[in-house]
Amino acid sequence: MKESGVGFRLYLITDRKLAGSRGLLATCEAALQVAADFSPPGAIAVQLREKDLEGRALFELACEMRRLCDRYGAPLLINDRIDVAMAAGADGVHLAANSVPAIEARKLLGNSRLIGVSTHALDEVRSAADCGADFVVFGPVFAPLSKGSYSPPCGREELVAACRAASLPVFALGGITPERVPELAGSGAAGVAVIGSVIGAENPELAAKSLLDALSHWE
Repeated sequence: MKESGVGFRLYLITDRKLAGSRGLLATCEAALQVAADFSPPGAIAVQLREKDLEGRALFELACEMRRLCDRYGAPLLINDRIDVAMAAGADGVHLAANSVPAIEARKLLGNSRLIGVSTHALDEVRSAADCGADFVVFGPVFAPLSKGSYSPPCGREELVAACRAASLPVFALGGITPERVPELAGSGAAGVAVIGSVIGAENPELAAKSLLDALSHWE
């Protein structure tokens, strides 16, 4: 597995609608509690991705999530909203492939915060690396569990090519389950990114533990 400079292996992307009656914060805390048992700490990072929330509501949720992540030593990134990320004291921002270029985001965020970029093709991976992103999410590798996809699943071979295309950590996204993690061993990926397999799980604690257990066998 490629060594990840970002420090985490499981990138948990939120969707409060999938969390249901349990609630998003409680669901994320369940996963973070499990990660606290793994060594070194910080095995999970959280991307707050609630695209339908307006600025004030997103900021307030980001502040709550910031306090939660602080309790477990987990990095928090905000999807696309650089202003909210800075105002809430998040650890970074996650940008869409067609969003503000990472090189421009860096001018606002400085060097102390993380910048992740969603990518779906090799040229996007290379572009993100050239623009100074800290890591990329690449996919969909498999058919997504929780949201529609703009492109067909790329499979393991394309993931391997993406990992070779740039010297930065790559996280596999799309249809990732504990059972599929072993298929990605040796691909060069730094870890996996998930939404539905944890946020939408009946037992998010077990889901997160199973994913981290599966990832631990990559080494």
